[in-house]
Amino acid sequence: MKLNTSKRKKFRVTNKLKKIAKAGRFRLSIFRSTKNISAQIIDDTKNITLLSASSVEKDIKESKTKNKSELSVIVAEKLAKKAQEKKISKIYFDRGIYKYHGRVKIFAETLRKNGMDF
Repeated sequence: MKLNTSKRKKFRVTNKLKKIAKAGRFRLSIFRSTKNISAQIIDDTKNITLLSASSVEKDIKESKTKNKSELSVIVAEKLAKKAQEKKISKIYFDRGIYKYHGRVKIFAETLRKNGMDF
């Protein structure tokens, strides 16, 4: 099966993180569309999603955000708060096909400010 460029890049980044994943560390996968952003913390040893946060959730959708950068900050803060409640602090950042730039960079920096280590 032949993969196009974006699928091949996503496979390469995600597969590398899955190989080096350890039992005490989880993978944070991020998805960015033209209007929304979502992220989930995944345990690759058990293949389950532990936490997730999205800009489509009702409480975030009702807030009056002006731009997408502010939206990514809000989602990152919410995810970090949920992770602290479950005592998750060490993760691997799976950016997928997205460059570490713009909203993805803002998201990662906000997570670091809120106590996440990656």
